[in-house]
Amino acid sequence: MFRRVAIIGGGAAGATLLSELLERPASQPLHLDWYTGGGTPSRGVAYGTRSERHLLNVRAASMGMFANRPGGFLEYMQKRDPNISGNDFLPRCWYGDYLETETTAALARAKSHGHDVRIVPHEVDAAVPENDGVTLFQGETTTRVDAAVLALGALTPRPLPGVDDDALASGRYVTLPWSLLADAKPDTQPHKVLVIGLGLTAVDVIVELAARWPNAHFTAISRHGVLPEVHQAHASLPYEDSDELVETMRDAPDIRTWLHLLREAIEHTDDWRRVVDSLRPHTPGLWGLLPHNDRARFLRHARWAWERARHRLPPQVAHAITALEKEGRLQRRRGHMHRVSLTPNGLQMRFAPKGQTVEQPLDADLIVQSVGLETDVRRTQHTLLQQMMTNGHIHSDPFGLGIHALPNGRVLHDGNAWPRLFAMGSMLRGTLWESTAMPEIRQQARHLADQLLAG
Repeated sequence: MFRRVAIIGGGAAGATLLSELLERPASQPLHLDWYTGGGTPSRGVAYGTRSERHLLNVRAASMGMFANRPGGFLEYMQKRDPNISGNDFLPRCWYGDYLETETTAALARAKSHGHDVRIVPHEVDAAVPENDGVTLFQGETTTRVDAAVLALGALTPRPLPGVDDDALASGRYVTLPWSLLADAKPDTQPHKVLVIGLGLTAVDVIVELAARWPNAHFTAISRHGVLPEVHQAHASLPYEDSDELVETMRDAPDIRTWLHLLREAIEHTDDWRRVVDSLRPHTPGLWGLLPHNDRARFLRHARWAWERARHRLPPQVAHAITALEKEGRLQRRRGHMHRVSLTPNGLQMRFAPKGQTVEQPLDADLIVQSVGLETDVRRTQHTLLQQMMTNGHIHSDPFGLGIHALPNGRVLHDGNAWPRLFAMGSMLRGTLWESTAMPEIRQQARHLADQLLAG
């Protein structure tokens, strides 16, 4: 077993791996160094919000922190309120409370079992992996560990191309929507807000700011101009032919064939969500079967439709968005941003509507960029990842979706796997595709703990 392990990342992924390791019986005491960076350990960006308007998009019954107790979150919440149902989509801040509670309990168990856990509230500046260990540099401190796990979550978003420097410097163009929402005060001024993107985070931005700024009007632009699909109020029965569908897909790893099979299955069921949801446990394995060209074809042409169907809105949030549209406070536009510049009155976007060649000016007091998770390590400003990329310790996956790694999390370099360097969570999107939500993260934590304790 690896007796000294560093977990780099203080969000839900890092907390889940830490808790999984501390829950296991170990033949010898562990020494765990948990580099949590800034913010509150366990919550990260995903669950750091304090607004009860921001809801989980997975039902409470499926959000347990541990793979062997998927109902743990529901049990925790029903102790607070017995009326809570497993079908409910609950506030993400409540889930952050749950993660903190479970992590605190794990740390308490660690002491009673003789484990040594060192929580370091700083980032790791550099790391040098070798075949017999990993050396970490943090400030002037150097630490040698038996193994290290990169559990970094999503990266800080970069401004989109075409945003002028003075627009960025004005503070009116926002690339960190969660920081904006944390600081936004109630305001009755008639703001004009442009939101780039129409995914789950964009919807959270609109719903929250609309509540705090009752006279604000919103324009949301995206390539296709459509919102995510909506969850049913109650969970559906499992798709009865899922085993046959998955086996047929495995036998023919071709994206065109797969799309045909999915359309055919959906035509023969009462709810398409049942078909999509039946693939979730199998998606990483299926993704691994697809040839490179088919992955590229999927990312170019079908990714947006898959993510819209797979990452759905809770019904309450969908109702709130529909109400804003009916009130005339939200307009959706289909097209592309070409440029954002600073004007005497705020910002102006040069916008190209879908199918048109003539640009239109869109004026705004504030523009919020919300175009999905940033996981491209090739262009990140993240200090540790920059250092490791520059020195050839890690590489990007072929599509810029994260770190090049094996499905078991072992990080690759020059075609070989480091024996003592691992990744989990968002950094494995290129390897597993589905790798950012808690049902996937807890499985990764379980398998990683097996590897780390086996050594």
